[in-house]
Amino acid sequence: MRIIKLEQVSSTNEYIKTLKTDEDVAVVAKIQTDGRGTKGRSFCSENGGLYISVLKNYKDFSATNAFQIMINSCVAVCRTLESLNLTPVIRWPNDVLVCGKKICGTLIENTFCGGRITRSIVGIGINIFNELPAELKPIATSVYIQTGKKFGVSGVASLLLKNLENDCGIDEYKKYINWFGCTVSVKTSNGVFTAVAKDVCNDGRLVAEQNGKSVYLSAAEVSLRL
Repeated sequence: MRIIKLEQVSSTNEYIKTLKTDEDVAVVAKIQTDGRGTKGRSFCSENGGLYISVLKNYKDFSATNAFQIMINSCVAVCRTLESLNLTPVIRWPNDVLVCGKKICGTLIENTFCGGRITRSIVGIGINIFNELPAELKPIATSVYIQTGKKFGVSGVASLLLKNLENDCGIDEYKKYINWFGCTVSVKTSNGVFTAVAKDVCNDGRLVAEQNGKSVYLSAAEVSLRL
């Protein structure tokens, strides 16, 4: 895989979209000036964090298996953080927490054609030793805050890219979820309600129980608070 290293870019995902190539490529930037998360949210991207996007091309990948890309990405992040002596937890569907605070976000953008995924861009941001804004400190953390060690960003990137080479199962993804059976807050366009989290389906839907009935939640429609 070709690796492109940049000093600064608006967004690694946006940059990689401009590349006219059929090969798999990874783009790493020291700083993003317009980093994005899911649902258009901004992602703080100061120097000292890992900001990487990986473009993969597919020949025969059914769109019904799209959540597999999320599984592989989140598990790769968790395995990378475990290598740094951290205990990661996945907050469905794509955030990774340490000690209850967000340390990583993932943004996946797929290209579809005829019921197939032809290519996928996986953008990952991990707080390594970047300074967090004051307003984020109550809800976010970094590798440095948690370990007191200043790991090199390039070394963490190499670990992550190696872990991204592996295909993982849904059981591996769920291994990093410790809140099944707990009450969670679910925010939808119709309001907020509480439910008991039960499981995650192979297609990525969250299974929850509300008033004794099972409800199936799509990540595109809701936000989850643990």
